[in-house]
Order: sequence, then structure tokens, then C-alpha cells
Amino acid sequence: MSDTPTGGRWLRLRGLIVKESRQVARDPSSIAIALVMPIVLLLLFGYGVSLDARNIGLAVVVDGPTQATESLVASFERSPYFHVTRIADRRTAEAGLVAGDYRGVMVIKDDFTKRLARALEGGGAESAPIQLMVDGTDANTARLTRGYVEGAWATWLTLQGLTEGAATRLAVTAEPRIWFNPEVRSRNFLVPGLMAIIMTLIGTLLTALVVAREWERGTMEALMTTPVTALELLIGKLTPYFLLGMGGMGLSVAMAVFLYDVPFRGSFLVLVGVSAVFLVTALALGLLISTAAKNQFVAGQIALVAAFLPAFMLSGFLFEIGSMPAFVQGLTYLFAARYFVAILQTLFLAGTVWSVILPNLLAMVALATVLLLITARRTTKRLE
Repeated sequence: MSDTPTGGRWLRLRGLIVKESRQVARDPSSIAIALVMPIVLLLLFGYGVSLDARNIGLAVVVDGPTQATESLVASFERSPYFHVTRIADRRTAEAGLVAGDYRGVMVIKDDFTKRLARALEGGGAESAPIQLMVDGTDANTARLTRGYVEGAWATWLTLQGLTEGAATRLAVTAEPRIWFNPEVRSRNFLVPGLMAIIMTLIGTLLTALVVAREWERGTMEALMTTPVTALELLIGKLTPYFLLGMGGMGLSVAMAVFLYDVPFRGSFLVLVGVSAVFLVTALALGLLISTAAKNQFVAGQIALVAAFLPAFMLSGFLFEIGSMPAFVQGLTYLFAARYFVAILQTLFLAGTVWSVILPNLLAMVALATVLLLITARRTTKRLE
């Protein structure tokens, strides 16, 4: 069999895969990138990054304490979203807001109880407002603080109206239902997206740094003197790192489900398939970078700019793509992480929704094909 062209091709390919596998086994950096980095990043981001707000510092000023005001303040004190500090003087509370001691100041005026009673008797003809001042330096926290205060205030008013026996005169009542993430945990949204960032780093850095190192050491030139073809070189280089990257993906999924309790509602086989396509795309990008740079430092810098930063900023992992300018939204279509993040969040939180998965999967296949063709063309030129 080895005397035939097919047999010789198979022997060369097997030799390349064995050679790369042994190199991976002897190289601690490859193991660290594929297996240690996912653990570190998932621990850091999973526990350290949250879009939820808890224990928001809230100063409460009550001008005229009554039973109603005590009930209102107590409802805020029992909330897990607020850390309430009672302040006697409004100016002191405002100074604390300026100093950053509190995120918000709630002022309950001395006529609050009387206006509340008239509002309950009149069925909403009058109002019993409270004043809220919010620190707007962090716009996201400011919006959350305002929303949490309004929600707690509305809940307390409803309970107060029932306690006082007031009739409800609202023609429409809202019964909110939150699909896919009923606990409204930002971790359920962040961890699947983080897995796409991790796979981008694993796939790109593994090939970009390792192959660039071979260019530096001259072992790539030695390969060029052999009868190996460009296709055999690509397959031989990508196969061991593909298996290593899939191992990192499996580790990330296990941590997401068993450590962070992120629900997984989709098909595991579909997850394996789309992860394989995305990993091939990332590996092809890393191999292309290495053939262009031929230097570990330069390859690492290019990998960060061309892979990590776009995956982090333009994939929808942290920032909503629909809120970006139109030009930036157009750029996001050039990066596979955009499609992989959408698929992962769908598989974990919603299930196997093919109307979301299939278009994004086809886009990743197209990107992987283009990158592999460009890499093969550049590799062919170097083998010549």
C-alpha cells in the first residue's frame, strides 16, 4: 500500500500528525492554552463579571417618619438589591452621593403619608411621589438602580392598596413572563458567550504561536524539503490542535453546567458539531497569522488584534450588536465569534432552534472555507 500514491500520501499525513502530537505532548504552553486557560478565564469571568446589581448603596432620608414611611423603608431594606442607610439630613445624603458612598438617594417628604391616603381614597386621582437622585457616572448601574427602585416602589404601593382595602381601578394589568432565563441571571448569558471567547483564544493562539515558533527554529523549512503537500501540511498541523481544542471546549461546557448551573436545553451533538466548525475557523486563522508573521511575538500581537479583541467587543458577548453604529454592525459579520456566541446562547438557554442555529452555522462554514483556502494558497507558495 505504501508504494501507491494514496499509500504514500497516507503515510506522510500520519507521520505529520504523529509528529505534531508528540510536539504538543512535549510543549507545556499548548496544554496550558487549551486546558488551563479555560479554567482560569471561566473562574475569573464567571465569578468576577456580572451585569446584575446587588447590594446597591441607597441612602434614605425621611422628613416625617410615620407608620407608612417605616413600612416603605423596611421593604427596601428587605430587598437583596439594596444596602439601605438611613440618613437624617438631606444635605449629608447628597454629600455621600457626590463622594461615591451611595449610588442613589431616596427622599420621602413630610407630606408623604397624607398624600398617600388621599391617593388610596381617590383611587389614583392624586399621587404620593418620592424623590430619587441617582449617581449617573455609571450609566448601566444608574439605570438598574432606577429600575429597581421603581419596581420596589410599585410593589409596595400595590401591597399598601390591598392592605388599606382600596379598589384597583386599573383597566389593564401586566403579568410579565421571562422566557429562556427566568431567573434573570446575567451569568446564564455571559458564560456561554465567554466560551466563544475562550475557543477563539485557544484556536488562534495554539496555531499562531506554535507554528510561528517552528518558523523561528527552522523546522518548517525542513518540512518544505519533503514531498509533503500543502493539504497534508494543513491537515497534519490542524488535527492535533483540533483535538486539544475540543478537549478545552468539553472542559468549558462541564464547568458551565456543573459549576455555574447554567442550563443546557439544546442538543449535545449539535453543540459538538458547531464547536468543531468554529474551532476549525479559529485554527485556520491562527495558521494564516503564523505563515504571515513567522515570529512568535508578532504572531501573538496579531492574534490579539485580529481574533481576541473582535471576539470580545464585536460578538455580542458583552455589548448588544443592535446598539452599535451601522458601520460597526457591518464589521461584526466578518468575525466568526459573532455567529458562535448566538448559537451557544441559543443552545444553552433556548434549545435547538434551527432558525437561529442554521444561518449562523452556514456563515461560520463560509468563513472557515475562505480562511482555509487563503492559508492553503499561502502555504503552497512557500512549499514551492
